[in-house]
Amino acid sequence: MSQQGYVAAPPYSQAQPGMGGYPSGYGATPAQPMYGHYGAPAQAFSAPPTGVAKGPVATPPPVSQYGSPLQQNGAHTQRFPPPAAGPSPFGPPPQVSYQSMAPQVPPPTQQLANQMGAMQIGNYGQMPQAPPSSASQMSPPPTMSQPAPPSMMSHQAPPSMMSQPAPPSMMSHQAPPSMMSHQAPPPMMSQPAPHPMMSQSGPMAPGPQTPPMGSPPPMGAAPPMTGMMSGPPPMGGVGFQQHPGQGGPQGFPQQPGPGPYGGPMGAPQSGFPGAFQGGAAQMAGPPQKKLDPDSIPSTTQMIEDDQAKRGGQLYTTNVRGQVPPLVTTNFTVQDQGNASPRFMRCTTYTFPCTADLAKQCQVPLATIIKPLATIPKNEAPLFMVNHGETGPIRCNRCKAYMCPYMQFMDGGRRYQCGFCNCVNEVPAFYFQHLDHMGRRMDVYERPELSLGSYEFIATLDYCKNNKLPNPPAYIFMIDVSFSNIKSGLVRLVCEELKTLLDNLPREDGVESSAVRVGFVTYNKILHFYNVKGALAQPQMMVVSDVVDMFLPLLDGFLVNYDESRAVINNLLDQIPDMFADTNESETVFTPVIQAGLEALKAAECSGKLFLFHSSIPTAEAPGKLKNRDDRKLVNTDKEKTLFQPARGVYESLVKECVTQGCSVDLFLFPSQYLDMATMGHLPTHTGGSVYKYNNFQAETDGENFLSDLRKDIEKPIGFDAIMRVRTSTGFRATDFHGAVYMNNTTDVEMASIDCNKAVTVEFKHDDTLSEETGALMQCALLYTTVGGQRRLRVHNLSLSCSGQLSELYKSCETDALTNYFAKSAYRAMLNQPLKTVREILVNQTAHMLACYRKNCASPSAASQLILPDAMKVFPVYMNSLMKTLPLVGSSELSTDERAYQRLTMLSMGVEDTQLLLYPRLIPVHTMSVDSDVIPAAVRCSEERLTDGGMFLLDNGRGLFLWVGQACPPDLVQSLFNVPSVAHLPADLSSLPDLDNAHSKKLRSIISSICEQRPNSMKLVVVRQKDRPEVLFRQLLVEDKGLHGGASYMDFLCYVHREIRQLLT
Repeated sequence: MSQQGYVAAPPYSQAQPGMGGYPSGYGATPAQPMYGHYGAPAQAFSAPPTGVAKGPVATPPPVSQYGSPLQQNGAHTQRFPPPAAGPSPFGPPPQVSYQSMAPQVPPPTQQLANQMGAMQIGNYGQMPQAPPSSASQMSPPPTMSQPAPPSMMSHQAPPSMMSQPAPPSMMSHQAPPSMMSHQAPPPMMSQPAPHPMMSQSGPMAPGPQTPPMGSPPPMGAAPPMTGMMSGPPPMGGVGFQQHPGQGGPQGFPQQPGPGPYGGPMGAPQSGFPGAFQGGAAQMAGPPQKKLDPDSIPSTTQMIEDDQAKRGGQLYTTNVRGQVPPLVTTNFTVQDQGNASPRFMRCTTYTFPCTADLAKQCQVPLATIIKPLATIPKNEAPLFMVNHGETGPIRCNRCKAYMCPYMQFMDGGRRYQCGFCNCVNEVPAFYFQHLDHMGRRMDVYERPELSLGSYEFIATLDYCKNNKLPNPPAYIFMIDVSFSNIKSGLVRLVCEELKTLLDNLPREDGVESSAVRVGFVTYNKILHFYNVKGALAQPQMMVVSDVVDMFLPLLDGFLVNYDESRAVINNLLDQIPDMFADTNESETVFTPVIQAGLEALKAAECSGKLFLFHSSIPTAEAPGKLKNRDDRKLVNTDKEKTLFQPARGVYESLVKECVTQGCSVDLFLFPSQYLDMATMGHLPTHTGGSVYKYNNFQAETDGENFLSDLRKDIEKPIGFDAIMRVRTSTGFRATDFHGAVYMNNTTDVEMASIDCNKAVTVEFKHDDTLSEETGALMQCALLYTTVGGQRRLRVHNLSLSCSGQLSELYKSCETDALTNYFAKSAYRAMLNQPLKTVREILVNQTAHMLACYRKNCASPSAASQLILPDAMKVFPVYMNSLMKTLPLVGSSELSTDERAYQRLTMLSMGVEDTQLLLYPRLIPVHTMSVDSDVIPAAVRCSEERLTDGGMFLLDNGRGLFLWVGQACPPDLVQSLFNVPSVAHLPADLSSLPDLDNAHSKKLRSIISSICEQRPNSMKLVVVRQKDRPEVLFRQLLVEDKGLHGGASYMDFLCYVHREIRQLLT
C-alpha cells in the first residue's frame, strides 16, 4: 500500500467506503448513494455548499454496506446528488488485499491517524491539534505481529465515556457538534480498530456545554451499561488517563501549547458526566494509537463470571420470570413449578404488557423449546402420570392440560383455567379438599399440580384410528454404488451394524429393544432382504421398477433383531462381497425413501430410515436431480435459489413421511456437488438429521462416521410427534422455526423428535398483558416411545410482564436471542436476497440497543455507547452470525457446505448455536497435568494466539488443535512423539496414545468435549502458517472474516453509529 504523505483534504472528501468487507447495502433504501466496497471505483460527488447542516431525521439514513453514509472524521453529513442511473458498482467484496483504493482518499494509515488524533481521551473539551506538515511523519501501518502498546485502560473507566472531536484538517467549516456525524473508515486487518465505545463528535467550544441531541431523559430505572461496567457513569475524576510523554498517533507532531481552540478544561463540563478533573499530567500529549481490545465486552469473561456466580448451584424454578444461568454454566435444576431451562429458554423472561411496547423495543418474544432434552443423572427424571381410561384432565375450552397454574375453588369441586380463565368441574375421581390457603391437600403428591414438566400416559383418544401404536422400526438402506464400495464404506457399515444392533433404543427398565429392523441395498435398482429367523440364509428380492415403487415382501422384511440375529449377521457378511465388483455409479434417491415408507405403512408403524448415500441421484427415476451449482448467482438476487429445494416429488414425500411418522437420517459421502439443499430437505422436515463426510476414506474418516452412527441409533427419540404451544390470554404463538412440518398454523408435526432437536416459537400480542398474572405458556408434545407407548409430555413456564422496558432488557438472554435471529435469518434467506437479510439483522440490533439507550439509560453524552448488561455481548454474536457460511455470500465457498450449515442450524438448541457462533479457544499449553480443570478459554481472536502456544478450538461441529511455530519441543514430543513442530505430519487428525501426563490430559480434555456434543467431531491438527490454517482462522469470530465480514471492533463502531443516527 502506498505510504503517501498527508494531504489536507476538503471536508467533503469521501471516507473509506464499505465496512469490514461485507457486500454493500446494509440499511434502508439509500437516500444517498452508498459507497462501494474497498477497491471500487471512486465516485465523484459535487461539493455541497459550506456550512450546510443536516436536520434531524426520523429514520436512519442508509449506510455503506450496512446503511449509513461513511464519512471521514469531521466531514459534514451532507446530501449528495444521486449518481446517474447505471449498473450498480457494488459487486462481491474483493478477496484480495485492498491495493486499488482511489488516490484521492487518504490511505488507511492516515485515516486511522486522523481518527485517533480526533479521539478525545483526556477530556471532553480537549482541542484538536494542527495537522502535520510533511509526509515524512507517516510511518507504516502496524501489523498483527507488532507488540501492542501498553493498555490505555490502566485506570479503568467505563469505555463509553469518551467523545471524539473531529480532526483538525476537517474543521474548515464547523457545524454545531450535535449536527455533525463523523464516521471513520473501518481499519484493515493489520491495523488496530478505533475503540468502539468512543464515538465521534464535533469540536466543542470551551465553556459550559449542553448534551448533544439524542440523549433523551431516562424513563426506566436501569443503570446504563458502559462496556463491561455497570452502574451510572461516574462524575469527574475517572476515565482514560494518560501518562506524560506518551507519543501521539502517527502523523501528528506533539503540540506543546494549547490548540487553536484554547487549552483543555479542568472541571467537568455541565451536562457531561465523567469529564476529568484537570491536571497537566493527565493531559500531556495526544492519545496512543493502539486501543486495548480488552476494553470491549468479552464473551469469555461473561461466561466465566456467570460460572463463578451461579456454577455448581441449585437452580429452583419456583419464581415467575426468573432468568436462568447461561447455557455454558454448570448448574443443577430443581423443578418447583416451571419447566427447567434445559427444556425451555426465552429471549426475555419479562414480556412487555402491550403490543406498542413490544414494537417500540423490537426485542423478539420467543421461546426455544427442546421437549426431549437429556436430563443429567443428578437431576430427577420426569414423573409419569396415569389417569387410566379417563386420560389427562384438560380445560374444556382451551384444552390446556392440568398444571400448577390451575386455580381450584368452591371447596375443590371446580377449577379456573390459568390460560383462558374458563371455570371447569373437577371429575369425581380427581376431587380433593383444599387447605386454608386454597390449595389442594395433595398438591405435592401430584406431579401435574406441583411441577413444571411431567408426562401423561395417553389413552386411545390420542392414537391414530383409536388404536394403540406398534413399536417403531429402523430400516438400514445402503448405497452400494461404485464410490461407496471403493471407499470402504459398505464394509465398514456392515461390520459396525453387527455390534450396533445390540444397542437399539429401549424403554427404561426393559431388557431388550422392541424396535424391529430391515435392510435394503440400492444403486439404480433396489434389493430387499428377507431375514426371517427361521431361514438358513437371507433371501434377496430385486425391484427394478423404480417409477412405481412397491414392497416385494411383507413377512420377513421387518424383524426382531434378537430372533433373527444369525440370519442378519450372515447377510451383513455377504453384502460387501456381493457388490465388490460393481461398476454401477448411478443412484436413485426418492424411490429408496418411498420403499421404506411403504414398508412402514404395511407394518402399520412409525420408524426411521438410515440412508448411506454417496452422490447426486442422476439415474432415470422420480426425484432425479441435475447440477444447479451456479456460483455466478452468488451476490445476486437469484442467490436464494441455490438454497431452495427442488419441488414436486420431494415436497409430496415430506408430507407422506410426516403423516406416517417416517423419519429420514441421511449419511452423505460426497466427492462433488450433490444438491444438499434438496437432499437435506427430506431429513430436515421429517425430524431427522443430516451427516456429511466429504471425500470419505474409511481409514481417516471411519471412526468419525461410526461415532455419529452410534450416537444416532442410541439417542432417546420419540416418533409420530405432534406439538402444540398454548398461552394465557393476551398473546399467542404465531411462528415456528425448526426442523418441523406445519400442516396448519398451530400444530407442529414431526415424524420423529430426538433429545437434540429444538423448536423456536415466536409470540405476538393480541391484547394487553397484566403485570399481576404474568404470561403463561404450555408446550404439550404427543409422541410414541421406542416401546410403542403413546405419551404426552407437558412443559409449563410462567413469565413476568411489565410496562417498564428496563425490566424487559434486564431479563433478556443473549444466547436465546441469537438462536432466534439465526433461525429466522436462515429461513428468510430462502425468499430474500442475502444483502437484505444482513441489513435486517444489523438494523434490528441497532434498534434494540437504541431503544434501551433512549428509554432505560441515565442521561449521558450521545457519544457514549451504553449497552444493557444482559445484552452487552449481543453484537459479537450478531456479527459472527453474519459471517457464517450461509450468510456471507462468497463464490469461493461450496454451495453444498453453505446449505448444509443452514439446514443443521434449523433444529439446534441454544447451547449449540452459542458454541457455533462463539467457539471455545482453549490454551492447552497452559494446562496443569495435576488437576482436572480445563484451562479457561480466551477470546476468539488471532491476537490471543502466541507463537509458543498451542490452542484447542471447539465450535461444536469440529475440533482444531493449532500449534504455534515456536511451541516448546518437549511439549510437542510429549503430545505427538516427534522432536519439533517442523516434524509434525501434514494431515494429522488424531493424537497418538502416549504414556505421559501431558498426552493423557489433552486426550481426556478432547474426549470430555466430544462426549458433550450431539455429533462426533473430527480433530484437525494445524501448524501455524500451514495451508489448513485458513479453516481455523475462519472460526476466530472476533477478527475480520476471510470471505467478507467485519471484525467485532469494527461492527461495534458501526452499530454505535447507527444507534446515534436513530437517536437523532
